[in-house]
Amino acid sequence: MNPIFFIIVELLEIYKWVVIAAVVVSWLIVFNVINTHNGTVRALLRALGALTEPVFRRVRRILPPMGGLDLSPLVVFFGIIFIQYTLEWLSARYGF
Repeated sequence: MNPIFFIIVELLEIYKWVVIAAVVVSWLIVFNVINTHNGTVRALLRALGALTEPVFRRVRRILPPMGGLDLSPLVVFFGIIFIQYTLEWLSARYGF
């Protein structure tokens, strides 16, 4: 695999885990498992928001309202998987 493609695929893999972490943390907040008044938790929430919200916001503009259900993390997650497989296929098929 091309080293550039490899780096892109690995960065996308890391971002997939960031998306998963953002979803899990949002669930933990909704169910009052973590305390949002804690400084460390607030810093983590800000970091996750800064990493995920710009992408989620673009997806939310395209998706129709679903009655309070936010499907943007799911769309982003599947989009990342699609891009990863496409890059791997291009690399294997054309030797990039």
